[in-house]
Amino acid sequence: MKTIFAAFVNDESGATAIEYALITSLIAIALITAASNVGNGISNTFNVVKNNIK
Repeated sequence: MKTIFAAFVNDESGATAIEYALITSLIAIALITAASNVGNGISNTFNVVKNNIK
């Protein structure tokens, strides 16, 4: 029983997978935020052009 518990405590493969998942989710959040900001900037630019054409 002690060897099974020791093997469970020393196994870091699950921790590595969780770290990769966290890094991937942070990158995804950053990309979504950046895309949203770019989209808002483009929308504002088109609104300025539209208002100047009127």
